[in-house]
Formats: sequence, C-alpha cells, structure tokens
Amino acid sequence: MRRPLLLDLFCCAGGAGTGYFRAGFDVHGVDIADRPNYPFPIHRGDALDHLAHLIMSGEIHRYAMVHASPPCQDKCTLTVGTNRSRGWGGTHTDLVAPTRVLLERAGLPYVIEQPNGRARIRKDLTLCGEMFGLAVIRHRNFEMGGWTAARPVHLPHRGRVSGYRHGKKYDGPYVAAYGSGGGKPTVPELQRAMGIDWTDVREELTEAIPPAYGQWIGEAFLTARTDTLPRLKEVA
Repeated sequence: MRRPLLLDLFCCAGGAGTGYFRAGFDVHGVDIADRPNYPFPIHRGDALDHLAHLIMSGEIHRYAMVHASPPCQDKCTLTVGTNRSRGWGGTHTDLVAPTRVLLERAGLPYVIEQPNGRARIRKDLTLCGEMFGLAVIRHRNFEMGGWTAARPVHLPHRGRVSGYRHGKKYDGPYVAAYGSGGGKPTVPELQRAMGIDWTDVREELTEAIPPAYGQWIGEAFLTARTDTLPRLKEVA
C-alpha cells in the first residue's frame, strides 16, 4: 500500500521528519540551508517560496499533510528571557504568520511547531521528552490546522536539567539540548538523549525536535484520518 506523503517545511536535519516516517509517512523536506544529513529527499530553497509554488502548480495535492517549523527566534523563551534582560542579541526572524497564511491557502491538514515562548500560535498540543522517556525536557507546542488530537498527559519532571545556571552547577536526569557553553552535553550524549543517530552536527541536534514527537503526531493523524486521507494525485 502506498504511504501518504508529508511535506516537511524548514526541515533542518529531520528530527520531525524521521518521526513522521516512523509513523507511516514518506517525507519530502525543504530547507534554505544545505542539509546533507537530512535522511529523505530534500529541496534546498526558501520554504515559503516552495510552498507557494506547490500551491500555484497544484502539486500540493500530492501531500496528505504539512509540518512546518518556521523560525521565530524573536519570541522564543531564551530571547525574551535571559538574552533580552541582559541586552544580548539583535533582530530575529518571525515567519510564523506568513507560514500560516500559505498553509491555510494550501487547504491541507497542517502542524506548526514552536518552542515555548511568545510565538503566536495556538497551543493545541504540547509535548515533552518526559512523555517519551527521553533524557531531554524539550517542550514544544503545536498548532494543528484542519484536524485535532487528544492531548497526552504532561508528566511531572523527575528533576533538573544538568549544567550551569548563572555560575552554579546543577545535576539532574536531563541534558541541556541547546547552546555549547559550560556544562552542556557532548554530541554523543545529545544524540542518545534526543534519539537521533544520523547527524553529529551540534547545531542540527540543538535545533531538532526528538523524532518521538513527530511519530506521536503522525500516528495520531493517521489514526484520525484512516478513512478520509486525501487521494494522492499522480504527478507526471
């Protein structure tokens, strides 16, 4: 049986895409940066330009669903918290709103993913590494367009994130999957904690979501849409 096809916008190294693949999708990625470690077919270019082209050409109907992780560093917790309070950082990109406009025009079920912070998305779903037995907390929020899924229970955290906070060292069951300063995990530790083994690039690991998140969402979608997935059109 032919697998439904997912469009993975702003795909980075494929944390989300790998999860969707494990759930039962075939995956096409789009990213403006060169991503040689991305494990699926990928288009290098501007994600919104590519999405607009797919809509205009009608090729968007090849896909059953779209996942998008648009940049929104201006509203992330680190930017609005420590960085801004100390006068660090500069101008950041926020592509959430234009991404949503195009996704709604596409008319397909979609997911927009963002970290905790002030990004203007509906928090229809929040996932945490503790829900999947991972050694990262990695809270991520998801806006779901055109479909819904039940919210899983947010389990209590078992302790702190290991590493330094304002000069003081803490121990705990989780690693800090961001940055590269003092007390941060090694690349192999990050790989194990995130469940990612196909890239050893720290920047890609710290930007990724754990594949377990994409797998959970993909399985929820396929379960909800078993009898109503769009018929995929053959493209010559």
